[in-house]
Amino acid sequence: MAASYWMLTALFHLISASNVDVKNAMTFSGSLEDMFGYTVQQYENEEGKWVLIGSPLVGQPEKRTGDVYKCPVGRDSQSPCIKLNLPDSTSVPNVMEVKENMTLGTTLVTNPKGGFLVRKNFLPISKEVCVFLRYCTKYFTFFHLLKACGPLYAYKCGRLHYTTGVCSNVSSTFETVRAIAPSVQECKTQLDIVIVLDGSNSIYPWESVTAFLNSLLRNMDIGPQQTQVGIVQYGQTVVHEFYLNSYSTTEEVMAAALRIRQRGGTQTMTALGIDTAREEAFTEAHGARRGVQKVMVIVTDGESHDNYRLQEVIDKCEDENIQRFAIAILGSYSRGNLSTEKFVEEIKSIASKPTEKHFFNVSDELALVTIVEALGERIFALEATTDQQAASFEMEMSQAGFSAHYSQDWVMLGAVGAYDWNGTVVMVKDSDISIPSNDTFRDRHSEKIEPLAAYLGYTVNSALTPGGVLYIAGQPRYNHTGQVIIYKMEGREVQVLQRLKGEQIGSYFGGVITTIDINRDSFTDLLLVGAPTYMGTEKEEQGKVYVYALNKTKFEYQMSLEPIKQTCCSPLKHDTCKVLKNEPCGARFGTAIAAVKDLNLDGYNDIVIGSPLEDDHRGAVYIYHGRGNTISKKYTQRIASGGDGEKVKFFGQSVHGEMDLNDDGLIDVTIGGLGGAALFWSRDVAEVNVSMQFMPKSINIQQQNCQINKRKTICINATICFKTRLKSKEDIFESSLQYWITLDAQRQISRSLFTETHERKMQKNITIKGSECIKHNFYMLDKPDFQDSVKVLLEFNFSDPESGPVLDSNLPNSISEYIPFTKDCGAKNKCISDLVLNVKASIAGDSSSPFIVKSRNDRFTIQLSIKNKKDSAYNTRALVQYSPNIIFAGIEDIQKDSCESNHNITCKVGYPFLKPEEEISFKISFQFNASYLLENATVDVYATSDSEEPPETLRDNRGQVTIPVKYEVGLIFVSVFKEHHVIIAANETIPTAINTTEQIGDEVTLHYRIEKGEHFPMPNLTLQILYPDVTTAKNTLLYLTALSHSQNAICKSSYPVDHLRIGSGKSFVLPKIKEPTKDTIMECDTFSCASINCALAPSDISQVNVSLRVWKPTIIKASIHSLTLVVKALLRSENSSLILRNDHQKLETMIKISKELPPGSVPLWVILLSIFAGLLILALLIFALWKVSCTPLSS
Repeated sequence: MAASYWMLTALFHLISASNVDVKNAMTFSGSLEDMFGYTVQQYENEEGKWVLIGSPLVGQPEKRTGDVYKCPVGRDSQSPCIKLNLPDSTSVPNVMEVKENMTLGTTLVTNPKGGFLVRKNFLPISKEVCVFLRYCTKYFTFFHLLKACGPLYAYKCGRLHYTTGVCSNVSSTFETVRAIAPSVQECKTQLDIVIVLDGSNSIYPWESVTAFLNSLLRNMDIGPQQTQVGIVQYGQTVVHEFYLNSYSTTEEVMAAALRIRQRGGTQTMTALGIDTAREEAFTEAHGARRGVQKVMVIVTDGESHDNYRLQEVIDKCEDENIQRFAIAILGSYSRGNLSTEKFVEEIKSIASKPTEKHFFNVSDELALVTIVEALGERIFALEATTDQQAASFEMEMSQAGFSAHYSQDWVMLGAVGAYDWNGTVVMVKDSDISIPSNDTFRDRHSEKIEPLAAYLGYTVNSALTPGGVLYIAGQPRYNHTGQVIIYKMEGREVQVLQRLKGEQIGSYFGGVITTIDINRDSFTDLLLVGAPTYMGTEKEEQGKVYVYALNKTKFEYQMSLEPIKQTCCSPLKHDTCKVLKNEPCGARFGTAIAAVKDLNLDGYNDIVIGSPLEDDHRGAVYIYHGRGNTISKKYTQRIASGGDGEKVKFFGQSVHGEMDLNDDGLIDVTIGGLGGAALFWSRDVAEVNVSMQFMPKSINIQQQNCQINKRKTICINATICFKTRLKSKEDIFESSLQYWITLDAQRQISRSLFTETHERKMQKNITIKGSECIKHNFYMLDKPDFQDSVKVLLEFNFSDPESGPVLDSNLPNSISEYIPFTKDCGAKNKCISDLVLNVKASIAGDSSSPFIVKSRNDRFTIQLSIKNKKDSAYNTRALVQYSPNIIFAGIEDIQKDSCESNHNITCKVGYPFLKPEEEISFKISFQFNASYLLENATVDVYATSDSEEPPETLRDNRGQVTIPVKYEVGLIFVSVFKEHHVIIAANETIPTAINTTEQIGDEVTLHYRIEKGEHFPMPNLTLQILYPDVTTAKNTLLYLTALSHSQNAICKSSYPVDHLRIGSGKSFVLPKIKEPTKDTIMECDTFSCASINCALAPSDISQVNVSLRVWKPTIIKASIHSLTLVVKALLRSENSSLILRNDHQKLETMIKISKELPPGSVPLWVILLSIFAGLLILALLIFALWKVSCTPLSS
């Protein structure tokens, strides 16, 4: 295994602040299968500087003892990593150690006082425990399984292994000083065990009982000097199957147990069975030994028939110190659908205290084998304890050392397996070991029962405050959401101060915790809590880190940090994306959180967070810089693994950054993955200060000082000065900078250009040794505006940003300066103008008589007049806003390029300034916008300039024109006929009844058509058709027989069509009513009329057709020769803004009816009229003759 230089690909987000060199990392390669790189630490001793790398699975697959490698560092170091062989020198005296599967190096913690602490795991995690963990997956098992299940250091008692965990203190010369195993106790393997079996008839099947015995006995180391076992069976009577001294080996006892047959019985005499075992089985004659713990295991499936004796028998067992384990089989109750409450209470009363450690219940006989492992552990825990060592009874599977931390006073060892995996924290100070009780960390104010398997001690840390040390422990499975407990030590007693709760189930909140002193005042500022399996929106394990600020002795939530979103790999993605079966997806951001010393030399410590699942399990880390008393929420640098994800996986699994490993005065960062680790050198940070000065300092357009392309203009000289220094040392250094200058940077079109290139932008390189100045010239273009100053922007960076120092992120990498315009205001420093605005429109209108817009092409003009009464008004402008129903059409009496239109209009008036008493007038043309039909056309005008104007004169700077408007809809409204003639024959008679519509009379069909005009949209219309329907005597005149219309119309009529149903074959008997009318014209102004009302939705064409029949019987009865019926059609707009032309609002149709005379008959009125006409003619003739006779003849 050799050290070599890798080329790693890094992703930069803030180049100027990214001073961790990703191009020249020193890397260390190892076995992926050995988990080389699972932990890393930087270290220094008298021999030199090192990177220590944990490899927990060295020796796999046969033996996973694990180990730690020391790797020499330095830019010129080529020496290989050396395995320390720590498992060989790590030993706990007076116990039978099992060093297979030791997994040493899972935790690696350096001691601030010298040396380091190594955590070991003994034995692989069981399948049952793995079910509890979300981290157990096919390939990723090792990665988080060891992290989750902890150091399984084991020692052997009889045939059982106790995974108590162990930590080694290693000296600065890499020699094991001593092993710390606070949960290990001297193993006493002598127990006298009597199993009391219920053999009554209700036990079924008996083979399940013998299978249970076989599984339980197999794990016992049986012999005269070790464990002895006897078996008693009871029902109605009691039988000793064999005594404690009947057999001397495990195999003999197992064979004897298999031969036991069920005795049967209709009664269950449990008290008798227990008492017989006490009196007869635990006697010296039958093998009982003085001073050896007596254990009784009672197995029964029903309530006893002699329960009145139970309490007396139990008291005698207590007196003789017989530990009792009671097992209730619920099978017969389940089969009979009976309540188990009374039975369970009885069996619990048999078990020793604490009941939860001595009582078991199973659903039926077949389930007995499922409790064998737990029962065996409880029984043989007695071998490693005495009454004076009650704590160790709870610590037999504690895995002390799952996490470790050196605080100011104590060494903290997380023991996640303690107290049924609720966990605890073992506090060690020299030879003093404090093991908190099971209830110490429980929330006594909580009403609910504390959950099991909460894993307190999964990670540990401490915080230093002015009032003392706070101790912090993570419990990631508490209530499934996780919590962090903060406490202090009062002597050897624990006092819990605060609990921080997780928010998402399964997020493993508290799985990683780190504290940091940001401002380097020796007191803790922040606590960071990792939740590496926090689910993202797509159910991928993105991870989250919660940041808490320390306020006196309490941590307060400040913010949370999250990684770049990672999506799950699928076959549809890029070719390098590999679908990894049974592996988690996401980032697991927060798997490692390291407080590192000041990386960027800004005086604040920093944070590095590992995200090992990013980029398809290649991994990445994020660097957050400290600032004040906290860290920046946005990461400063993201370093991604440049590997292929095959030889090295999960880059960011471990992080450490405490030392300068190459003596350049900069802290370096070590990052581990699985299969390798990399040491990243920090790059120096340079302060670059830049200044710009201009000559002249302001621009006076009337003082042109140079000539460009034969044109006089204003030239400006810019002097740019650079000053540099390294933050790590005071030495002057030479650097090459690249800089970019942009003229008029805030404008899209520049008002100035460089003299050298006639461009607005320039890029140059400069070499600086301490400080350097350089000059550049630029000139102003013709007719610039004076609305704002000219902004000059300078941006800079090192010419080679990949090597050498980086720019200080706390200083800007760009500066900007402004060059103002000078204004000619006489002796005053500022111009005081007084603008007067007059606005007049070419059209007029008011609310009672609005202007009628007849076409979208209709135009009008606004005449503007601006006069300046005082000092020169620089950059005078007219700002015009107008309503959406008009469109800017053009300007008159002013240059066309003087106005810019982007809905609002800005017109420059009198460039470069409007002189005192100068007045300028011009016109702006508008046309109407058919897309917006508003009731008013409004134009607002505001006159302003860059000169100042007192508030009292601003009132005449505004003008508004408001013109009420209506829009004339250019529609076409026509009817096919204007007149219709109906003749009734002289011989027509009145029938008695009408049986068909043809008998009614002639049909008149009216067609009304409305067509859309070309200019404005069609409004909603109402069409009303009025026709005379009856005479004053109520005789019918016109009868409605048909009504049809286009789809956009909805019509309602006074009468239903054919309301007498004559067209349907119904006969209508005519009433014998006389008709006295003598009128010859009937219209709706004077007679009763029926109506048809139609609502017409906007459409290009609308049509309504009406069919009416002249009611002949009424005409025949009437004493009239002719009759005219007038039908009116009235069209109305429902939109008040859209009006109709007068000749488009009304149509009239005349239905003229006449009656023929009978042959040979002359009406009296004809005779009288003829006589009158003859007499009149005769009179006129006589008068004419008289006039002629009276005229004298001329001579």
